This record gives sequence, C-alpha cells and structure tokens, in this order.
Amino acid sequence: MTLVRPGLAGLVAETRELTRRIADPRATAFAVADALRARLPSPEILTDEERLGDPDHYVVHTLHVESAFSVVAVVWRPGQETVIHDHIAWCVFGVLQGVEYETLYRDEGDHLTEIGRTANQTGEVSGFAPPGDIHRVRNTGETTAISLHVYGADLGAAPSSVRRVYDLPVR
Repeated sequence: MTLVRPGLAGLVAETRELTRRIADPRATAFAVADALRARLPSPEILTDEERLGDPDHYVVHTLHVESAFSVVAVVWRPGQETVIHDHIAWCVFGVLQGVEYETLYRDEGDHLTEIGRTANQTGEVSGFAPPGDIHRVRNTGETTAISLHVYGADLGAAPSSVRRVYDLPVR
C-alpha cells in the first residue's frame, strides 16, 4: 500500500517540470523555492507517528526520490541540531511547524567565519545552491519543528544530501 501524502503530488510535478526546464542550479533552487512557497503543505503530510520524531536525534523521512531531485521531511525535537555541513546539490526548504534556527558560515581555509543567522518561522521558505551553503540548523524552540526539503539530487543513489562536514574552529 502506498501512503498518500497530502500536497506532495503537485509539488513533485512542478519540481519535475522546473528541473527539466532550468539548467542553472541557483536558478533552479529559486524557482523550486517559489513552487514550494505556493504549495507548502501542512505538517499532516506526515503521519501522526512520523511527526513525533525521535528523542535522540532529528529524523529524516524520505517522501519522494527520482533522478533529478528528492523530497524529504525533517522532524526536529527541541534542542536537536545538525553538524556544520554543506550539500551535494541545491536545496530548498520550508518550515511546516515550529522554528528552525540556521547559522551560516564561510570557509576561510583554516577556520569558519559566521556570516549570518536566521530564525526560519512556520510558513517561511528558503533555498540555496553550492558553493556558499555551509550551515548548521537547530531547533531552539520548545516544540517539535518540521520542515520539508527538496534537494537537487537523487537521495536514493546518494547516502545523504551532505557533501562535507566541517570540523574547523569558528572565529
């Protein structure tokens, strides 16, 4: 039995068309961000059980995969965070519930420099493309946060959307 994900089919169809039509990764990310903004689903795209998350680490639910892109939902309980990392391809994300706090960095060779901070609120959508996509994401709130991510990569073929983890000092 295939699980029906409310709001996913339209987003997948539009993203498929955009990835076929637009070759530039940055332009694709911005176009897909506009599509996600117009079609941002509710947290009910996940089942009740999926929305619970895991007390030990954030959880990634793969919702759709094809050769040009993948769609995943991430569930973050309070205090959960990623390591500092960048990505193998462009990425677009929209916050379905809660707040995701993002810190952006620039690689200076022997250290990282913090270049920005954003509190992404419910309903907000953002996107980026490498290079210049080094960040850490945290749930600094007191409730579970849920976000929907569209990556310009086949995450069925790649083990992760992460290209590199940064273990450099931040100055």
